[in-house]
Amino acid sequence: MAIIANTYLTYDAKGLRENLSDAIYRISPEETPFQSSIGKESVDAVYNEWQTDSLAAAGANAVVEGDEAAFVAATPTVRLGNYCQISRKTVLVSGTLERVSKAGRKSELALQLAKKAAELKRDMEFIATQNQAANAGAAGTARLTAGLESFLRTNVSRGGGAPVGANPTLSGGTSGFPNAGPTDAGTPRAFTETLLKTVAQACYESGGKPTVLMVGTGNKVVASTFVGLANNRWNVGGGAKPITAVASVEVYVGDFSTLTIVPNLFQRNKSAFLLDPTQASIAFLRPFFTKDLATTGDATKKALIVEWMLKVNTEAAHGIVADLT
Repeated sequence: MAIIANTYLTYDAKGLRENLSDAIYRISPEETPFQSSIGKESVDAVYNEWQTDSLAAAGANAVVEGDEAAFVAATPTVRLGNYCQISRKTVLVSGTLERVSKAGRKSELALQLAKKAAELKRDMEFIATQNQAANAGAAGTARLTAGLESFLRTNVSRGGGAPVGANPTLSGGTSGFPNAGPTDAGTPRAFTETLLKTVAQACYESGGKPTVLMVGTGNKVVASTFVGLANNRWNVGGGAKPITAVASVEVYVGDFSTLTIVPNLFQRNKSAFLLDPTQASIAFLRPFFTKDLATTGDATKKALIVEWMLKVNTEAAHGIVADLT
């Protein structure tokens, strides 16, 4: 198609106004399902402890008439603990940038603080679901809080190979804080319904009542193939309604528990957690707060800080299928 000679086009014109949308779009996921499902509490120390207890195994219990009572040594409680970790994000915005007119936000400082808060919460989700061991810290060394994987030792299924998957350890042997995370197996294996059933049964026999199966995105797809006794079905709409294929399993009803299947972008895909959300919490020594930092130039400095730890009331309430592909 021809253009008439000397037609004045936008390519030649000067002074055209910019058309910038007054909105800012962000796609990064902000869901933190582990933190959202468990409890919240406050603590008053850098290192915090709690106690666990259990009953003796059930057995035959009969005594003769008139028998003199025999006494069995009492089993003491077990003291567990974890350290609070300081997590931080910082913002530095020049005075000029804060003053000039901007599209999509009035205050650059407010926008950056909101972003950093979301990022900090994502960091906490990542740490809390990992195999990080606790560390007491020292001058020049940051304290570390133990992640969920470093607590789970009872209801576990681990892989083989070289090395063989191994449980995490506690600083006091059977008590204390998780001082070493689990050892990943040299040979990962596929997530199967059989592995899930094995750990679910172990949880039940330990007295646990998990209600959530939390998995990485890859193994959420695998979990949707666990059909149990069900058959795949089509939901057929009448008339002009579309036909819907159901290709996802959201709730798994097993012999020992009913589990809501929840994907988590921040946990290791090689681990599947069976969780009782009532038996874990995020404990805050210092909840989220903004701190003004000393001004050394024509800019505003702020830090967003949280001091927190993961508390797992009793690790036998939960389970893990580890070393997955």
